[in-house]
Formats: sequence, structure tokens, C-alpha cells
Amino acid sequence: GWHTGTLGILVFFIGLAVLALTAVREAGWDLFSVIPESLVTIALGALATIFVLIRVIDIPDRFLPADGRGIGIWISLVAALAVIVAGLLQAAEEL
Repeated sequence: GWHTGTLGILVFFIGLAVLALTAVREAGWDLFSVIPESLVTIALGALATIFVLIRVIDIPDRFLPADGRGIGIWISLVAALAVIVAGLLQAAEEL
């Protein structure tokens, strides 16, 4: 997905941010005292889902000779939705 334009790169960095947030939480550090971590996780997942859905719906002309939508875009969509679900489960634990 790295060569799929700006949206692919943004989704990649959102994924890195989710991994970094998870690593920081597992290390025991508290980064967000005002905003719950679950809300940040849900927001990152929602942003990634929107970006992936934009790419699913609209393939730029420079990528059209490809064989349509490959398996990678669908894996990205499922992963982005899974981040939202993980944030919701984390919010349920915090209550």
C-alpha cells in the first residue's frame, strides 16, 4: 500500500501511531491524563477507516491499470475496523 498515494501513507502512519500507543500503554506510561486512551484509539481507527473507504470507493486514474482492488485494501479495512472495536472494548474496561 506504500505506492498508493498519500492516503496509503497516512493509513500506514496511523497504524504506527496505534502500535506506539499500545506499546506506551503496556510499558505503564500514562500519556493522556485529560483524554481517555480508548477515545484516542477509536479516533485513530475511525480516521484510518475513512481513509481506506475513500481508497476503496475511488481508485485514482494512475492506479487503474491494476487488477482492481486487491486483498491488501480489504485487510486494511478489516484492520481499521478492528482498531475501532479494540477502542470500544478498551472503553468498556475503563468504565
